[in-house]
Amino acid sequence: MMRRIYCYITVITGFFLLIGSAALAESANNSFNLGFEKHQRGDLIGAVKLYSKAIENDVAFTMAYQMRGIAQQQLKKYPQAINDFSMVITFGEPFFKCTGYYNRGIVKNMTGDFAGAIPDFSEAIALDNKMAAAFFHRAIAKSKTGDLFGRMDDFREAARLGDVNATAWLNTYYPGWRELPPTAAAL
Repeated sequence: MMRRIYCYITVITGFFLLIGSAALAESANNSFNLGFEKHQRGDLIGAVKLYSKAIENDVAFTMAYQMRGIAQQQLKKYPQAINDFSMVITFGEPFFKCTGYYNRGIVKNMTGDFAGAIPDFSEAIALDNKMAAAFFHRAIAKSKTGDLFGRMDDFREAARLGDVNATAWLNTYYPGWRELPPTAAAL
């Protein structure tokens, strides 16, 4: 009899844990959706609060970190944005990791940490070698760190992948860039 009661208690406890877990997930989604609505309306502070609430309910809610990082970046709270994009890298699937590295690299470029941005863009490229924007922004970082050969290679690759800004830059500063041989760094 005691064994049967213990079994019932275990099943009932598991059921309530499952319901509680589902309620937290639903609460996290609700907070995220409300935060996204505020974000779209330009209420960045309100959006950050709601994204944070979603994360409190689900610490591995990758999209909430992603969107909170974007809002923090827009609020010019760069260290917080970098932390959020780092969490995207930690919890995300490969697509999210790629986006996390890319966005963290963007913030590092914005704050002048060009040497720190290069590895982030390189990781994004390793995850998605067709990400023209990562090549473009890595070229900017390489330019700022004095890697002129690397800059040229990255601008060329970004242009080859269809980045119009890279193409415009190359057409302006190196009009014959298509005919130039690859640099030693690309070989």
